[in-house]
Amino acid sequence: MLDIKFIRENKDIVQAGANKKHINFDVSELIKIDDERLVALKEFEELRTLQNQVGQKIVQADETEKEILLSEMKELKENLQKKESDLKGVTIKWQKLMVQVPNIPDISVPEGKTEADNQELKTVGEKPQFNFEPKNHVDLMTNLDLADFERGIKIAGFRGYVLKNEGALLQWALIQYVQENLVKKNYKPMIVPSLVKKLPLVGTGYLPQGEEDLYKTQDEDYLSGTAEVSTMFYHSNEILNKEDLPIKYVSYSPAFRREAGSHGKDTKGLMRVHEFHKLEQIILCEANHEESVKNHEELLANTEEVMQNLGIPYRVVVNAGGDLGLGQVKKYDVEAWVPSEGKYRETHSASYFHDFQSRRLGIKYKDGDKKMFVHSLNNTAIAFPRILVSLVENYQQEDGSIKVPEVLVPYLNKEFIKKD
Repeated sequence: MLDIKFIRENKDIVQAGANKKHINFDVSELIKIDDERLVALKEFEELRTLQNQVGQKIVQADETEKEILLSEMKELKENLQKKESDLKGVTIKWQKLMVQVPNIPDISVPEGKTEADNQELKTVGEKPQFNFEPKNHVDLMTNLDLADFERGIKIAGFRGYVLKNEGALLQWALIQYVQENLVKKNYKPMIVPSLVKKLPLVGTGYLPQGEEDLYKTQDEDYLSGTAEVSTMFYHSNEILNKEDLPIKYVSYSPAFRREAGSHGKDTKGLMRVHEFHKLEQIILCEANHEESVKNHEELLANTEEVMQNLGIPYRVVVNAGGDLGLGQVKKYDVEAWVPSEGKYRETHSASYFHDFQSRRLGIKYKDGDKKMFVHSLNNTAIAFPRILVSLVENYQQEDGSIKVPEVLVPYLNKEFIKKD
């Protein structure tokens, strides 16, 4: 959420930011409602002050004067109740608009409406050259009994899956490897809830806009699509010490997405599923743009190190304005090479938000006599089972086996996954 004072003083910049993100938001409508709110607030406070003054007079008045003042107090109370109702009504309208104000994208964010307009920054790694027709991950994992898609659908319905044998062990190996790698870099490990209340999702910017992609329980709670939500809410309404910043977490949780807007896309296999698992990197830092940029590059570097050590070819793109979320200032996507499709597919997203999330969540730190809202950042450390798509396809062998990436051999105690 942006500060209303900043919005009023920079309404053209805020409107330009909304336009660059291709988000339909009218800043002038918010200013109009804010004007109404301020008038209603002033009238309410003036009446309340007058009520207090009359109340003080009643205490000191004689019986005759008290009767007159009590009649005046009754009228004041009725008017105050009406003004309070008016203020409440306009405040609700104002709050609804405030949570829809998009953050302003960085000047380096490219123009564009969709992910098709994202700009490639670099490609890393050599794509494998096969002297045979490469198989897709569904066939590879089915033939090696690493996954069972038919029974997964029987259990969970559309997009269901079961990882088994070395398929399950590969996921555990990746979790351990990535977590150990980040813990060595002073990221604090956490396991956080995926079942969350509404407020954490509003605070991180996933609501109200992303409601259709979230699973909702009969108790009006939600199943989150990322550990970012719980980890950010962990420090809600707290004042942190500046000396403790930056605070870095690597958080694990199950994750859920309805994939409401992806009907007909990736209906088979592990690329786009309803239930998955994620390790998420989260950083809280000082309210400084240069600090945000530095930490954003660090998050990207962490991911690139993992991808390079796994030996998976990838590319990095900077997302166009129309492919940014409501709160993101800038975002990088890391996309892994998928041989069977002949293209890169997104596996990681690294974003920074300035104080957009922390204002909603009330996360501050002391800087001398001032209290500042922290800046927040996040990036996928690794997401399962999607990463297995590229891993098994890039490491497939002519005999149908899969070579285990060197860094994962100690976890699986084998160099190849073969048929028994």
